[in-house]
Amino acid sequence: MAGIISVSRTDLAQRRQKLRRQRQMRIIQAIWRTFAITGFAGGLLWVAVQPVWMLKAPKQIVMKLDNKLLSDKTAQSLLVLSYPQSLWRIEPSAIANSLKKQPTIAQAHVKRRLFPPGLIIEIQERVPVAVTQTPGNKKVTIGLLDASGVWMPLEKYTSLNPTKKLPNLRVISSPKQYCLYWTQLYQAVSQSPVKVMEIDCQNPTNLILKTELGNVHLGSPGPQLSEQIKVLAQMRSLAAKLNSSQIEYIDLKNPEFPLVQMNQKIPKLTPKIPKNI
Repeated sequence: MAGIISVSRTDLAQRRQKLRRQRQMRIIQAIWRTFAITGFAGGLLWVAVQPVWMLKAPKQIVMKLDNKLLSDKTAQSLLVLSYPQSLWRIEPSAIANSLKKQPTIAQAHVKRRLFPPGLIIEIQERVPVAVTQTPGNKKVTIGLLDASGVWMPLEKYTSLNPTKKLPNLRVISSPKQYCLYWTQLYQAVSQSPVKVMEIDCQNPTNLILKTELGNVHLGSPGPQLSEQIKVLAQMRSLAAKLNSSQIEYIDLKNPEFPLVQMNQKIPKLTPKIPKNI
């Protein structure tokens, strides 16, 4: 019985010693991990503060412009950056947001480039498709409109793009009026074989197009816009049958029953004109 007790005490002592060694090993491993992590972080910090990771000149910035409306030099002039500056202190999202505030820029993406150190900036430019004229109390405000309905000041655009030709399409109205349906209207007009020179949106109950066939009354803009423009395309043969000076306006308020209002020489309304003329 005494022999059994003696063996048990020896076994317990060995177990205690083994547990102590395991604890010591865990402490040593934890200390080494701490040293390793601290050394790695210190190494990264040392590398980061080296002069090689500095933005020293505009030539380190690569500009990627989708439509090339802006020159690289002009696009870089819109950047709010100081030189030299640590590449790690630069916030790409802040630069992108600053660029997107420019009326001529639709989207901007900025990312750091490590080898060689610099920045890569991708810019989607806003392309104007129409010149706008907004009548006011004392003067007419001139601006530009893109295909999505975003308005931009003419002076701002021309200052950045002095050599670019302005769009031929003209829109007369307040931007708040035509933005509600502009995308649908512009898409239909731009695809029409009948040339449209002007869109008059001053009267919200009657949208008027100035076309090569004459003035076209569309009534209140709505989901029928695309159908109205299609009917107008089917009526382009009118140019060969009637002199434009004879037509006061074309009435497409109801695209199912297109009508032509003649000028004062022929004041009566003509009968229904088939769509296939």
